[in-house]
Parts: sequence; C-alpha cells; structure tokens
Amino acid sequence: MSFTVLIPARLASTRLPDKPLADIAGVPMVVRVAQRAALSGATRVVVATDSPRIAETCAAFQVTTVMTRADHPSGSDRLAEACNLLQLSDDEVVVNVQGDEPLIDPALINAVAGLLPERPDCAMSTAAHAITTLADLHNPNVVKVVLDARNTALYFSRAPIPAARDAGGQAWWGAGSSLPPPLRHVGIYAYRTGFLRQFPKLPQAPLEQLEALEQLRALWHGHHIAVHITTDAPGPGVDTAEDLERVRRLFV
Repeated sequence: MSFTVLIPARLASTRLPDKPLADIAGVPMVVRVAQRAALSGATRVVVATDSPRIAETCAAFQVTTVMTRADHPSGSDRLAEACNLLQLSDDEVVVNVQGDEPLIDPALINAVAGLLPERPDCAMSTAAHAITTLADLHNPNVVKVVLDARNTALYFSRAPIPAARDAGGQAWWGAGSSLPPPLRHVGIYAYRTGFLRQFPKLPQAPLEQLEALEQLRALWHGHHIAVHITTDAPGPGVDTAEDLERVRRLFV
C-alpha cells in the first residue's frame, strides 16, 4: 500500500517555544519524528511548515519539506495545502504524524494507514488503546473514544465514556470481566486526500467547540472514522519542558 506521511510543524508554542527544533541527543525533534516515520512503509515523508528555520534544519538532515502559509487556523488546513502543493490525487492516503512525537512507532503508522483500503466506508482512520486506570478514565486531558461492532468511532470525549451506571465508581473491566475496557484515543490520523482537502471547509460542529476535539467535526457531518486498537500505549509526546527532558533521557 502506498501512502504519504505529512508532519505539520510550526515554531509557535505557548508552553515550549521553538519546540520542533528542540535538541534530542544532537538531532532536532521534528527530524527525529521524520526519521521514525521513514521506518514505516510510507512512500515518502514530508514536513509541512511555515518556518524557514524548520525548512533549513530539515534540509540539513535530508528531510523533505513543503512550505505552507503562516495563517492556517488548524493543522488540518496546513495539511490540506500541503496535499495541493504535493499534487496528491484524491484517492491517495495521507497520514498525519504530529511533530512532537519523536517516539512514534512506525508499525502504528502502518496500521492506521492500512485501515483505509480495508474500510471504503470511512474517510479517516485513527488509533486507540485500552485504559488501565480510573485516573486516566476521569482525566479530561485523556481523550476517550467509544466504538461500534466494526471498530468505527461513535464518539470522542474528554468525559469518562462509557459511563458504567452500576459499577459504583469502580473499574468494571479487567480480570473476570466480559466487558471491554474504555479506550484512550491516540492522536494519529490517516485521511483519504480528497476528504482532507474538504475537511477544513466543513463548518465547525457544536460538539467540536464544546470538547475542543477537531475529529468531532467529521462525525457531526456524517463521515466515518475507523479505529485501530493497539495493545501498546504510544511513547510519550512532548508538550512541556518536563516532557522534553523525559524524552531526552531515553536517548542517552
């Protein structure tokens, strides 16, 4: 299967300035991400950026970039422009890998990309893994997803879903239970390029605004999202200086 990995990267970050260029054992973070993505089955890996500094840094490490506009309101808009600049056809598959995931598993990229050819009813695909603690279930920073029988997303939420009415506040899953565990959404997406071009033009959904979850726009407008369930939690991403130090220690 042929697919392209696009990595959106911009310098603006409120919590960690110049995050894509943060040094991780001598290699900038965005380059680390591109190197991991290159280990997948992707036909090509491209960083989509509005920053000449990021483009110059990537070029020094032989990472391909495409320069996009600086006024995009979301990463999806940036990726849609990148698809046009790369002249991708509407039936091609694009995987969005975030530029702050230097430990992204190449096998996860392949799995998410591979769902779309198997699911012609879906415009997007993504991933999830089992939640193991009540703390994560109730943490609003941990996005949850519930699925139907075909592993198609029914809803994404920051709230603890599904809510077990008769569990008495205890975990209802685990040893001896026939019920599936709650699922944590993993923020990696594959798109059919034609849909990705249209997605930024769709009106924002009320649920998207309430939950601050862009993927709810697709569900609101009737598009389906296939979900790959992985057995392993992804490696830590980088949002803060503390996250960066934690990741750096893994490369020592």
